[in-house]
Formats: sequence, C-alpha cells, structure tokens
Amino acid sequence: MKLALSMLCENPLRKTGLTTLFHEFVEHALQLFPDVSWVIFAGPKQDWTLHDSRIELIRDFPANDDLKRRLFADHFQVPAVARARGAELLITVGFVPLRKCLPTAMHVFSLQHLSSDNRVGLAREAYRRWIMKQSWPKADLIITNSNFAAAQILSVYPEFRSRLVTSYEGLQHEIFTPAQAPDEIPRLSSEMRLAPGYFLWVSNFYPYKQAELLIAAYGKLDPKYRAQHPLVMVGGDWVGVLAKAKAQVHELGLSSDVKFYGWIPDGWLAPLYRHALAFCLPSREETFGRCVIEAMACGTPCIVNDIPIMHEVTGGSAVMVDFKDGERVTRALERMATDAPLREQLRRDGIANAQRFTFDKLTRERIDAIRQLLAKGGR
Repeated sequence: MKLALSMLCENPLRKTGLTTLFHEFVEHALQLFPDVSWVIFAGPKQDWTLHDSRIELIRDFPANDDLKRRLFADHFQVPAVARARGAELLITVGFVPLRKCLPTAMHVFSLQHLSSDNRVGLAREAYRRWIMKQSWPKADLIITNSNFAAAQILSVYPEFRSRLVTSYEGLQHEIFTPAQAPDEIPRLSSEMRLAPGYFLWVSNFYPYKQAELLIAAYGKLDPKYRAQHPLVMVGGDWVGVLAKAKAQVHELGLSSDVKFYGWIPDGWLAPLYRHALAFCLPSREETFGRCVIEAMACGTPCIVNDIPIMHEVTGGSAVMVDFKDGERVTRALERMATDAPLREQLRRDGIANAQRFTFDKLTRERIDAIRQLLAKGGR
C-alpha cells in the first residue's frame, strides 16, 4: 500500500506539532506495517530527517511560507503527482484538493475559524470557511484527535459520522520523560540563565492561547513568589501578539520576572518542562493540547483552562481554573508555589495519564482506518 502525505500546510518558519506528527506517523508506520510505502510532499525549507527505501520525498512545491503557491500546489499539483507516483490515497490536513485525483484522508485538528474571537485573520477565516464548504464533504475519511473535536465536526457535518475516526495524539516517550541528564541543571543555568522552579508557557502566541490572561494573573502574584518563580514564555509570534505580551509585561512592571525566549531548539523542550514548577495553558480553545501531555510525561504539574478538552486529555490530573477569573488563577499559581504535596500528586498522576498517548497506537488506528477504506474501494 502506497500512501501520499502532504505536509506543505506547515510553515517551516513557525513550527507546530504537525512536524512531530508527520515524522512520527511515517516512522512508526514503516516499523509496524512492512507493506506500507510513502510519497512525502515537503517544502524546500521544511525539515525532513527520515530516510528509508520506502519513502519517496518530493520537494518540488513550496510550503506555507509561500502561501499562495502552496495552496495552488496542494489543490492542483500534489494530487496529480501523487497519483502518477502510484499512491493509492492522499493524506492532508484541513482540506480535500479541489482537483481530487485520489481517495483523501483529511486530518482535522482545528475549527478555530468558526469563531471570530479566535482572530485567525479575515482572509484565513474566509478561506477556511470556503474550503470547509467546498471540499470537506468530498473527504473519504476524516481523522481528528479528540472526542471533543469529533463532536464539533459532527455538529457541522453530522453525515460524517460513518467516516470519522477519533485517534488521540501520540507522544515521544523516549524524549518526554522525568529522567534528566546529569548536566541538565548546569546547562539550564549557563545557556538559558534559568534555575529550576519557574512557571512555564510553551506555545506560539496565537490570540486564542490567551497569553494576556496568564500574564495579568501572574502580575498579581506576591512579589516574593515572582522573585522565586519567574514566568518563562517560549514560542513564536503570530500577528503581533508576542509584541503585545511584551508591552503588557512592561506596563505591569514585570520585566524582571517574565522571560521571553522565542524559538528554542527542540532539544531544550523536555529539559524546560522537567525543571518547571508548573506548566500553564490558558487556551480558550484546543482540539487536544499536546504540550500538556508533554509536560505531564516529564513530571511537570499543569495548570490549564477549564474547558472540555482539558478534562478529556488530562484525565483530571491537572489544576483546572477559569482563566477569565484572574484572582482564581493567581491563587492557583500561589498554591502551586506553596503546596508541595499537591505538586507531587500532580506529578505522579500526570506521568501515569501521559502513558495513554503513544505513536504506536496513533499509527495503528490511522493506518487500519485507511486500510479498511481502501479495501472498500474508497468511500
């Protein structure tokens, strides 16, 4: 079985969890399914480190750092090339090609464009609404990453029920682990200028992530706790939100307590999780929130927004708080700084909860669903 996968939808200048997903999905499929081979479409600047005789890598088309050309390629060129290379099915994220030459398995990881509050941008919102109407009904298989996301999709397209697969995200357990390297703390001090015990944010600064609510609540924390536990914010900008966050920090007089790191090498993620006092995710909306299970797998207590998906993913192993209630968030931060038994309980429960999520499981579920689809001759 030969499958085509387009990862052109990701911008190599602003990485997301899709990079990990693509690599791990393909790598585990190569290990678990000897009869599966791949045609991978990656942009010239995109990372692709996996090489195998069963992978044909196509770098002829731009990724999302060249949006217009990428859209044209994904909708009109990629499907034809995939078919010409012998692929039996095309795997995409968020769309079915307008020139559909093959059965298509479409991943859906976001419905943020359905609410203008998420500020994805007028052009993006218009495009996503249009493509949802024009191409989504043509999908042969829809794959999403949580029961919450599945319910959202079915609320718009109830007819998808028979071709919708819910498959949780996977986790790189060999990387995200409580075990630390002997030199980790000295390197944290020398290279990142950090000591263990900080509050941690890891995310692109998308509007729906609500960085401003975390910063405001942190600013109300007693100065003695802020001095002991700085707020470390790691992630790239999106439509000026990072600049607004920095301005907010300056206006609140928190410049010595809040540290912005921008992009960091992937190798620093797990160490940063491991030595954080707590990981904080104030997102208004998620379909999964992989950073939370990464933090849990590293033994890091989590404070997350009280939204349905966080209950589903954390399994009750995190502190839930409504981030719109700034006083409650501040109290949660203070409690995390002072309640060692709570931190230890969250550490134990979080590590156990994270074991639910593996790339082996993800790969088996998704390849099995694709195989069943093809056995039926498409939809």
